[in-house]
Amino acid sequence: MEMQIETAFTLWASLAGGVLIGLSAVMVMALFGRIAGIAGITQGALGGVIPMSGAARDRDWRWTFLLGLLAAPVLVLMAGSQVAQSVPTNLPAMVLAGLLVGIGTALGSGCTSGHGVCGLARLSRRSLAATLTFMAAGFLTVFLLRHVVGG
Repeated sequence: MEMQIETAFTLWASLAGGVLIGLSAVMVMALFGRIAGIAGITQGALGGVIPMSGAARDRDWRWTFLLGLLAAPVLVLMAGSQVAQSVPTNLPAMVLAGLLVGIGTALGSGCTSGHGVCGLARLSRRSLAATLTFMAAGFLTVFLLRHVVGG
């Protein structure tokens, strides 16, 4: 028996979320001259903790950005909103998935926010190639897990 995961369509919440993501990307570019890619922001923020070549000298805004990412869901939960868990709780699979995403981010020189949001907005061909690649990998993964493995 195939498991069906239903997702409610939330037009206004989705639209508002997209606008806020776009606004934050524009603000990071306008204020700091940087791409709002989470992988790059995190790498620059950790430059003082984990020695890296070319560690960023502008860590304050990076740490603030990352703290905002962590604070937002906490504020939503504190406001009383319930968030439904729709991801399996298989810890080994989640660890493997996280490692694969991390390796892909390193090989692709960026993440979905850097390439998919900011790179495509700048009409970057490299970002287009990266976005098409990770979207195809995601489609293939869902297909395999739902229809071949039987998730």
